[in-house]
Amino acid sequence: MILNNVKIALAGSLVNIRINDGKIAQVLPEPFHEAPEQLNLTFDNAIVFPGLINSHDHLDFNLFPALGDRTYNNYMEWGSHLHKDHVDAINEVLKIPLELREQWGIYKNLLCGVTTVVNHGKKLKVKTDLITVHQDCQSIHSVQFEKKWKLALNNPFKKRLPAVIHTGEGTDRPSHTEINKLIRWNLLKRPLIGIHGVAMNEAQSKAFKALVWCPASNYFLLGETAPVKLLKKHTTLLFGTDSTLTSSWNMWEHIHLAHKTGFLTDRELYDTLTVNAADTWNLDSGEIAEGKTADLVIAKMKPDTAGADTFFAVDPEDILLVLHKGKISLFDEEIYPQLKGISMDDYSQVYINGTCKCVYGNLATLIKKIREHHPKVSFPVI
Repeated sequence: MILNNVKIALAGSLVNIRINDGKIAQVLPEPFHEAPEQLNLTFDNAIVFPGLINSHDHLDFNLFPALGDRTYNNYMEWGSHLHKDHVDAINEVLKIPLELREQWGIYKNLLCGVTTVVNHGKKLKVKTDLITVHQDCQSIHSVQFEKKWKLALNNPFKKRLPAVIHTGEGTDRPSHTEINKLIRWNLLKRPLIGIHGVAMNEAQSKAFKALVWCPASNYFLLGETAPVKLLKKHTTLLFGTDSTLTSSWNMWEHIHLAHKTGFLTDRELYDTLTVNAADTWNLDSGEIAEGKTADLVIAKMKPDTAGADTFFAVDPEDILLVLHKGKISLFDEEIYPQLKGISMDDYSQVYINGTCKCVYGNLATLIKKIREHHPKVSFPVI
């Protein structure tokens, strides 16, 4: 496959990319003169970037509406309120079989150009080639909500695996001291990857291999987010969405929000979604470079955008192509005439804000099955 005439996001350089056996084989500024590949796609006014890496999601929680009607001091207060005042809404979603909820969580990410998602929770049984579901780590929910967290953290058989845990998800003193407790009990000195870290300070951040920043979820629940402008000096920052329990399905809304804060430079924010995450999770992706896995996204450039804004203005409807390991997981109907040999029998058509996207697999049937269990569930696609 060859991708012609695309601009590398942020860098702005116009390139042509050859993909072979699921890898990026060549990246050249000039066209390929000999191009016998079956798929030879040419774009106009489009950017290319590595498939996004969502470093925190609960894939089975993405059919919930956002639940919470005030600003909370911490996740414990929110959890208590949730199970007191929203029991019916929770039970309606939990009627849907786990496998179906997980499958939708995967599609939710794909529709936003995510090619790797780190699922927090029990390991998924669902197998998928749509995107990579990274589970080569140990998920521990939190100090407060997991009774045996100390044993889990100090399991000698998992000491080489990163321990991924919600921590400091609050704005009060207990949320801050919880982080100290976690650090103190990391007796095996395991690599810690914290999630949220709203109450984290610079000294504490030094004990973490990385911190997953989830600004949209933080602002929804707590009215504040992690002080990433300070924490970035001492730990690696990654980007996460969390689930629709606390934020929009649309990862680009999260990215737009993060961009508007100005807490990170354009390059720093971009790296949380790409190279930082790939390095932290030991992935062979996250860069547009020869030899890397061909997890790539091509998107239209919005009118009157230039430089980094061509990336930070993207919405799901702008996505033209998503490649996962060199295979097409999603494409816009606009480029279908160029897709020789692609059978539409393998894809489902859905509409996002009036634009037709074709996604691999039978998404329409999945939605139908979900609605058999919960007729009123809302989807962002039609």
